[in-house]
Amino acid sequence: MRSSKNSADLRPIAEGELCSALFSDFRRRQRVTYCLRNDGGGWREAYAPSIDDWSAADYDFLIECLRHTLQTGGAVFGMFVGGKLKGFASVEGAPLGKDGVYRDLTSIHVSEEFRGRGWGRKLFDCAKGWAKAHGAEKLYISSHSAVESQAFYRAMGCTDALERIQEHVQKEPLDRQLECLL
Repeated sequence: MRSSKNSADLRPIAEGELCSALFSDFRRRQRVTYCLRNDGGGWREAYAPSIDDWSAADYDFLIECLRHTLQTGGAVFGMFVGGKLKGFASVEGAPLGKDGVYRDLTSIHVSEEFRGRGWGRKLFDCAKGWAKAHGAEKLYISSHSAVESQAFYRAMGCTDALERIQEHVQKEPLDRQLECLL
């Protein structure tokens, strides 16, 4: 796809591209006001103001994780505008869950200034296609509980996961565990 003001080039990211310079023009910043919390009777909105942003150390850790994803048979996709990364998604290659029907969508982010243009959907669809082509029946998502994040996943067709992966639950107890049928 040709780059213009409202479009981007979507392509796989190779391991050799994963360095801090790749993320130099990427803005993760997200202002969160309300999150969904499960009070035992279902998911309810709760006032939980914060600003979610990444430090240099967070980007270094992300790069390590994305390299691991590629080294273990997963995939990383990027949205580029003028050669600059403005969105990305990663899917793990290993089957997940007791029956191995899931592939783990470990990241999906669009740079702050490019949100609301449908790029998240394109990245999500790309991740779904890759997971299905690699034997998955569903994507598994341990999702931030921000209301905006939950609205995105709902629009993508995600529902509460039938099987909750305990490693994710323990690592991020406030995340909502979701799945998407492929």
